[in-house]
Amino acid sequence: MYDNNITGSKGETLAAGWLEQKGYTILERNWRHKRCEVDIIATRNNRLHIVEIKTRTSTLFGMPEESINRQKMNCLKQAALAYQARNHAWVLLQFDVLAINLHTDKPDEYFLIEDIFF
Repeated sequence: MYDNNITGSKGETLAAGWLEQKGYTILERNWRHKRCEVDIIATRNNRLHIVEIKTRTSTLFGMPEESINRQKMNCLKQAALAYQARNHAWVLLQFDVLAINLHTDKPDEYFLIEDIFF
């Protein structure tokens, strides 16, 4: 497994725990629709959250949240529509990004960007 895959996997595990501490209920992890993957599908306050996790060990190439592009957002939209089609109870939908910076010498940083859409 490549270092970035290890970092991503660790970030998704940390993110699930962090979200649960914040009151979210995790429904799915790494949910796939065709070529699209949603890192975490969760609920909170009767709203379905499609959460993209971005994890970095360095900001050399920018902040984690800066790596989300239009193509990724379109993929998330398609996957969210497919998930809603299979789970009709979810009417309210929100896209979120959880950026995690991993550090060896200080606590990890979590930055939740709620209700993104572009």
